[in-house]
Amino acid sequence: MTENETSGIIITAAIEVHRTLGGPGLLESVYEEALAYELKQAGCTVQRQSQSPIHYKNITLATPLRIDLLVNNLVIVECKAVSKYNAIFETQVLTYLRLRNLKLGLVVNFGEKLVSDGIHRVVNGL
Repeated sequence: MTENETSGIIITAAIEVHRTLGGPGLLESVYEEALAYELKQAGCTVQRQSQSPIHYKNITLATPLRIDLLVNNLVIVECKAVSKYNAIFETQVLTYLRLRNLKLGLVVNFGEKLVSDGIHRVVNGL
């Protein structure tokens, strides 16, 4: 499965989660857990709160990178539940992509009235 195929499944699952839970107003962790469930039901491999070491010069930092969802070992998903979106979320995901040497990430803001308005695609070298 490619990054684009995986992202299509993620978007469909995010819309289902948002619709089923009644829209915005819940904690990020609730949406993250429900999205992980939907993705697993769709046949995806999902790692929640995936940790990766961060290397700085010749040391490994004590605080690892923590990714909300890693889907099919291809796409990083950063879940948000905010009423005011900030573009820094996309920069954050781009940093995660670079550190993990991956190409595609999605920021999914469940705080939007329509979650489809809250999905932002982030690419690294595509």
